[in-house]
Amino acid sequence: MPGVFYWLVKAVLSPFLHLVFRPWTEGTDNVPREGAVILAGNHLSFADHFFGALPLPRKVISLGKAEYFTGRGLKGLLSKAFFKGVGTVPIDRSGGKASEAALRTGLRVLREGHVLGIYPEGTRSPDGRLYKGKTGVARLALEARVPVIPWAMVNTFEMMPPGRPLPKLGIRPGVRYGKPLDFSRYYGMEEDRLVLRAVTDEIMYALMELSGQEYVDKYAASAKVEMARAARRRQPPPTPEA
Repeated sequence: MPGVFYWLVKAVLSPFLHLVFRPWTEGTDNVPREGAVILAGNHLSFADHFFGALPLPRKVISLGKAEYFTGRGLKGLLSKAFFKGVGTVPIDRSGGKASEAALRTGLRVLREGHVLGIYPEGTRSPDGRLYKGKTGVARLALEARVPVIPWAMVNTFEMMPPGRPLPKLGIRPGVRYGKPLDFSRYYGMEEDRLVLRAVTDEIMYALMELSGQEYVDKYAASAKVEMARAARRRQPPPTPEA
């Protein structure tokens, strides 16, 4: 788990980010100062990794794709150092047994009493809207028997949309922490798919309320594929050579 390095990175980044971007925060008192809890957030931008956990006095441990830690050369070393510094634990996201391994890792983090940060959409929003959540967050909440805090990023899409290497200046990012969601009425029902969907949808509704985003009832990954296909169809056919 991230230790001294986490706090070193935070101590270095925090003053710089506050000076340059002037981030704002609402609802930090909703996050308990001790004990296991899940932070379930929308995912708008790479900038979420910088600003999401910034206001909290506790370490936030997140699950990230293993590719962040396996790159080669200087870029690979910097990527590994950054994600380790912001509290990311590498997981295999290829599905099947890998998904179960990710679940077990998340449960271990929670059973050790940590704050676990999750993006239920599974990937960044391609257009700033809020997409359907995957039910892994519900499995974790019910199996670990912990509350879920909705964790809404605001303005990070406008500041640094997917594909933009550097953030725009003049846009203030914000974070809203909602009231804890208690799912104790569903404990022992973590194998029921309908229950998992109901819990996940309740979390996404709370995120929609906090963030003000438009909700789309499809997975973000599917939306990205559809958008890529539409973009290819709009491309003009190649000009035949003379």
